Amino acid sequence: MNESNWSYHADLSVDSRGIATLKIANAKSLNILGTPVIKSLQRALAEVAANPEVRVLIMRGDGDKAFVAGADIKEMAEFDAPKARAFIDELRRLCDAVRDLSVPVIARIPGWCLGGGLEFALACDLRIGSDEAKLGMPEVKVGIPSIIHAALLPRLVGQARSNWLLLTGEVIDAREALSYGLLDRVVAPSELDNEIDRVASLMAGYGPAVMAQQKRLLREWEQEPLETSILNGVEEFAQAFDTGEPQRYMGEFVRAKQNKH
Repeated sequence: MNESNWSYHADLSVDSRGIATLKIANAKSLNILGTPVIKSLQRALAEVAANPEVRVLIMRGDGDKAFVAGADIKEMAEFDAPKARAFIDELRRLCDAVRDLSVPVIARIPGWCLGGGLEFALACDLRIGSDEAKLGMPEVKVGIPSIIHAALLPRLVGQARSNWLLLTGEVIDAREALSYGLLDRVVAPSELDNEIDRVASLMAGYGPAVMAQQKRLLREWEQEPLETSILNGVEEFAQAFDTGEPQRYMGEFVRAKQNKH
């Protein structure tokens, strides 16, 4: 991919509130992840990471048929093992780029979210879907295992549900995905963008330092023993006061309470 044309597959915008929207573009009607799309999204996410004005990222596909309906099977059908390794490592890097952002990321899931697309969604912090969304990990049906960020599934939904999704390849609807914990919120299609904007606006109004700190802690808690996380939290709490954000937001809270009286 030419460094200068990454925006062909990745439409990035940032509004006055610091809410960025990264839309997958020109990736077929179901927003399929092929190599050019993956590399374009990597470049766009690097732009997000480097922009201090961004407070929240909304990750979405083009249209309402899908978030991402999977990786490009037509491309993968021609792979040998070295090509397969290179391809999946680029997808891993894409998911890691989302996961490692210091700002919260919301996945907009209006329809299909399958395979590599669900792995991409799992790398996001919040997943908000319409009640027409359909999620699944059907890779076994085409002869490959679900890997990379599918490894997050047992932590998120438990071993039994992960076994079902990964071994049967069955697709589940939005309500079942909500009960699993794969989706955090389900709304009518007509309310999807309003709800995502509401949540994004809420988080954009918080201090960027504390949001980055909370995201980092959430990642650490996935790996550390409980006792370590609790003890480390004492120092993290103290360090928050070096940023000035607690003084600002707590001061505003106290003044608002005083004004009510």
